[in-house]
Amino acid sequence: MDKALILQNKHWQNQKYKELNKRKILSKIIKKLELKEIEIITGVRRSGKSALLKLIINELIDTGINPNSILLVNIEDPNFLYEPEKDKLLYKLIELSEKITSIKPEYIFFDEIQFLKGWELQVKSLYENGDFKKIFVTGSNSKLLDTSYANLLSGRYTINKIYPYDFREILEFKGIKNMKALISNSATVKRVVDEILLYGSFPEIFKHKDYDLKKELLLSYYDTIIYKDCISYFNIRETENFKRLIDYFIRNIGTLYSYNSLARQIESNENTVKEYIRVLEENFLLNEIKFYSDSFKKQMRENKKSYIIDNSFLTLTYIKNSEDKGRLFENLVFTEFMKRGYELYYFKEINEIDFIVKRKDDTFAVQVNYELNKNNMERELKGLKTLMKKINLEKGMIITYDQENQIDNIEISPFYKYFFN
Repeated sequence: MDKALILQNKHWQNQKYKELNKRKILSKIIKKLELKEIEIITGVRRSGKSALLKLIINELIDTGINPNSILLVNIEDPNFLYEPEKDKLLYKLIELSEKITSIKPEYIFFDEIQFLKGWELQVKSLYENGDFKKIFVTGSNSKLLDTSYANLLSGRYTINKIYPYDFREILEFKGIKNMKALISNSATVKRVVDEILLYGSFPEIFKHKDYDLKKELLLSYYDTIIYKDCISYFNIRETENFKRLIDYFIRNIGTLYSYNSLARQIESNENTVKEYIRVLEENFLLNEIKFYSDSFKKQMRENKKSYIIDNSFLTLTYIKNSEDKGRLFENLVFTEFMKRGYELYYFKEINEIDFIVKRKDDTFAVQVNYELNKNNMERELKGLKTLMKKINLEKGMIITYDQENQIDNIEISPFYKYFFN
């Protein structure tokens, strides 16, 4: 274990972590360093959780913290996973760190903690010990604290969600940091939109230009999420049914469904379908949205629809190149709203409204159209106006690839301008 720990803690050799892009969430977490509470960071695998921990370590070192007082451990490392005394693993790693550096760690970072069963007991003990200034844990499961031990940490932690890059982050990495730069570099900006439309926005993907290399990386992400995080971790036995359900969602992005109809699709039952959806949502791969209604019963009774965490998984597994830009574009718009912390719903009576978008006191209706033309313009405007009148909304929006206009109280906005704000 000594060698593995040394390899994971390059900062012990006074090496700062390089080639890392700063994330928007970083400043929020840095502000909380003075809080005693445990920081829990969750997000889909490969969304940048490990890189975020290294960014935080860099920030600590910049403020004068001794690098040897910082311990970083990826629990998924086989050297740690197969340690026989798992109920004492975290304590042993801290002792080993002190043995190697001759300094007791003050800042502790445990990456992919979900692979250590009962981790809450050990982390609670470390927290209450009071010897550590800050404890961080990350996990690729949204229900990281949904165990019989979870209440042990009640009131002792804050949760931070991290996603693959959002559009604004990507543009800022490319030096486009204000509206003037956005407008003057519109050709470059549209190429970025085209790229994330097909290849998604996982951080590592942006380091590579070669399509085959991108594809190889994305396939490894997808297979690891499906087989390790879902099938193996949740002990799913009927793997073919599970994969058929995923295939259905990918082929039918944004399509309404009932649990009964899904059960027929995979020749199973509603309870199994609900369980599979729960597993996919807990691993951040799938996002199910409900019908917009003040009635909880009606929300539960009406059909649902779902979107995938990243466009790359759509083009990788089913949609090839620009074969179906409309559905790819709708999924991309959904993920950008999600990354900004909005709640999303849909609405349907005569016409279907893609999204009702809510955050705090801001609620508005959104239609998504890659391109508005004479065949769909009237229909989309009429659908929005009818809905806005029915549920008393003041604002409606149509998000397009690059068209812009204002018609009454409906704003037509290009994707790259709206999500740059």
